[in-house]
Amino acid sequence: MALMAVNDAQDRDGLLAQAAALPAGAPIVVMIHGYRYRPGARDRDPHRHILSLAPDPHTRRVVSWPAGLGFTADGPEGLAVALGWPSDGGLRSAYARASDVGAELASLIDRLAVTARRPVALIGHSLGARVALAALCRAAPGTVGRLVLLAAAELRDRADAAIASPAGLLAEVINVTSRENDPFDLGFELILTAGRGRALGFGLSQPRRNWVDVQIDDPATRAGLAALGFTIDHRPSRACHWSPYMAPGVFELYRAALAGPDRLPLRVLRATLPDHPAPRWSRLLGARAQSRPAPVSLSPAA
Repeated sequence: MALMAVNDAQDRDGLLAQAAALPAGAPIVVMIHGYRYRPGARDRDPHRHILSLAPDPHTRRVVSWPAGLGFTADGPEGLAVALGWPSDGGLRSAYARASDVGAELASLIDRLAVTARRPVALIGHSLGARVALAALCRAAPGTVGRLVLLAAAELRDRADAAIASPAGLLAEVINVTSRENDPFDLGFELILTAGRGRALGFGLSQPRRNWVDVQIDDPATRAGLAALGFTIDHRPSRACHWSPYMAPGVFELYRAALAGPDRLPLRVLRATLPDHPAPRWSRLLGARAQSRPAPVSLSPAA
């Protein structure tokens, strides 16, 4: 089967066997959910929600990640690993737990990569991005290929350390951001660091050749992606933490990014994007400016 569910990065029967049987070129993609999920919980089980091929239609903010990435229940397209972990409770405790899950995931990644003789790709939202970066810090060099981070709930200095690790130096990261996430980034910074740290909404402290930021609510970014064949039909709101996986069209981009470097080289992606992200609060302030009535001119008509 192409989709296998695991919890807390513990190996499940048959996972390594599935990896060993993959056809040449088929990717292994680990999908990692974010905050407030718990495997087995009736309304918060990620395997009935975003990590399912057939999510419960009565749940909120639901879209199937494996289906969006092109996986089926038993097809030859690769191996999708749906990683569930207890991410509920207070943010501080869930943030700390994410690091432990990342350490366990690193061990699983090493085994999968050796068994399948190929690097493992990762996609994670919110605290799931922290799990992915924590795994990158501890994985063996060459075992991690691409990471796609969606509205990452992680601090810039931790990400700097992850990309500078032995595995990080050989990996590639696509950091998907949005100014819609600014209120969530600020809250995250205040709770975790009392406002002294900076979240990943603006990328790393210094540019890296193997790291690209993609601000999906930016018109110039969407125009560049459209030129590459990825049309994101998204109408940004003032605040949203989930648009990096809910915006129509984003999974076509992620599917190409995670299928392998040849499908979407990082240098090609970087060349189509703006040099700098829009400033913080530009989405909120821009929406306020648009909502104000136009000034009335008292000068005579021309």
